[in-house]
Amino acid sequence: MPELPEMQALAERVEAEFGGTAIKRATPIQFSSLKTFDPPPESLAGRTLESVGRRGKYLVFDFGGPRLLIHLSQGGRVDFERPAKASRPKNGVVRVVFDDGAALLVKEFGTERKAGWWILAERDDGPLVKLGPEPFSDEFEVLVTEGDDGRRVHTLLRDQRTVAGIGRGFSDDILHRARLSPYASLSSLDDDARSSLVEATHTVLTEALEKERERTGGLPNKLQGRFVVHGKAGEPCPRCQETLRRVSYESHEVVYCPTCQTGGKVLADRRLSRLVR
Repeated sequence: MPELPEMQALAERVEAEFGGTAIKRATPIQFSSLKTFDPPPESLAGRTLESVGRRGKYLVFDFGGPRLLIHLSQGGRVDFERPAKASRPKNGVVRVVFDDGAALLVKEFGTERKAGWWILAERDDGPLVKLGPEPFSDEFEVLVTEGDDGRRVHTLLRDQRTVAGIGRGFSDDILHRARLSPYASLSSLDDDARSSLVEATHTVLTEALEKERERTGGLPNKLQGRFVVHGKAGEPCPRCQETLRRVSYESHEVVYCPTCQTGGKVLADRRLSRLVR
């Protein structure tokens, strides 16, 4: 799933490509992906795209009043079309066509087809209202350094209502960088561990964003080479060369290094119905 670095860099490329141009139409291709009915897509016609930003994992298109949001979920991807195509691809979600003849096409490659878009009236925050603070905000630092949340840090980092923009992949990398167990609770961490968590979060996301800014065009189907440890169970830890381990859940897995993060202890796979802490 695209996370903060991919979405931030994508927002910057979208603004550079389409910013300052009037929208001609927003054409739904997969109608169930449009999550709002008022204002309708037709209401955007003729409005100039003033800026493109990001909030959490949402792209935010600002038309000087109304806004268009796009969330790519697990399998959503983006193409830039010059000129705009007339086809309706079976994996299409929405095509936003601009007056200069170019278009932005959102596609869905996931099996659950969760990519979606919203048209929000002025002063309506829609799904953005439920998001927690951004990882680079003062609120996030206070949450980590002073909070008493009893949940596991891995769970906390990827809960969009608590911290906006981080998913499973960068949660693994952040905790590896901070040398923290994925099963550690925030409330159990001492001051040094909390400071390490803040620093690791900023460092991992900054490095990933710098790398992502090298990309051109939209967002391709395969996003490879993004992570340090996520998705690499069975490979050597890049820090100590210990074999990276995983804990498997029904819909995802957590990857960690026993030597760097859990004091040499191996966390039993979730599928074995017991945990070794």
